Amino acid sequence: MRVRRPRGTGRAHRGRVPRPALVLLSWLPGLAAVLGLALCADGVGRRGAQDGPPAGARAVLRHTAPKPRIVPRSAWLDTLTRHAQPPPRYDDEVVAVFVHHTDSPNGYDCADVPRIIRYLYAGQTGARNWDDIGYNFLVDRCGTIYEGRAGGVDRAVTGAHTQGFNHRTAGIAAIGTFTAGVPVPKAMTDAIAALAAWKLGLAGVDPRTEARLVSSNSHSRYPSGATAVLPALAGHKDAYMTSCPGRALSSRLPAIRRQAARLQGRIP
Repeated sequence: MRVRRPRGTGRAHRGRVPRPALVLLSWLPGLAAVLGLALCADGVGRRGAQDGPPAGARAVLRHTAPKPRIVPRSAWLDTLTRHAQPPPRYDDEVVAVFVHHTDSPNGYDCADVPRIIRYLYAGQTGARNWDDIGYNFLVDRCGTIYEGRAGGVDRAVTGAHTQGFNHRTAGIAAIGTFTAGVPVPKAMTDAIAALAAWKLGLAGVDPRTEARLVSSNSHSRYPSGATAVLPALAGHKDAYMTSCPGRALSSRLPAIRRQAARLQGRIP
C-alpha cells in the first residue's frame, strides 16, 4: 500500500515558510520603519538636549562680556552722609547706556574719589532733593568703577540720570569735565567700555546698535510717550538738551562702542 505524503510537504515545498510566519514577516518592514522613526526622534531629542539652549539663547550667551570689578557704594557712603530713602525701583533689563561727565574738577587724586562721590551725592540729595545719587555707576580717571545708585549692580536699577529716559537704561558718569580739548584718560574710556559691554551684554545688546526708548516726560528732546531711536551706548546730549558728556568725551564714544563690542566677542 502506497503511503501518500501530505500535500505541501514534497521536495518542491521543502523551502517554503509556513503561512503564519509569512504574516509575521510581512509586518517586519513596517515595524522596522516605526522603530527607525522612534530612534531618529529619540536621537534628535538627545542631540537637542546635549546642545543646550536654543540658537538664540546661545547667541546671547556668546556675546556677553566679563563683569568688571565694581567698588561697592559702602566704600564711599558713610553713615554721616547717608539719608533715608525709598526702596530702589527696577526695570526688566538694561537696553541702553548713557554716558555723562560730572562737570567737576579733573586734577584729583584717585585715592580721593570716595570723598568726591560723597560730595556729588550730597549735592543731588540735598540741593536737588533727589532720593539718591542719580548715576548707576561712576568711573574715575584711573579706571576704577564705583557703584552709584542703590539697588544692586547686577540688576536693572531705575536711575535718575537722563530726563525722560531713566527706564531700561543705565547711567555711567565719568568723574571730571571733558569739554573740547580736554584729554580723556585711556583708563577711563577702557573702564566705560568694559562696564557698558557687560551691562548691555546681559540683555544681548550690541553696543554699536540702536535702542528704541519711550520718553517718560516732555522735558527731554522728545515729548512724553514718543519713541526715540537712540544709540545703545549714547551720550547724555543724545536725549537731553545739554552738552554733557562734553565734546572731548563725546568724540570718544564711537571708539568706546567698538571696544565694548570687541569685549563682547562680536568683532576681532
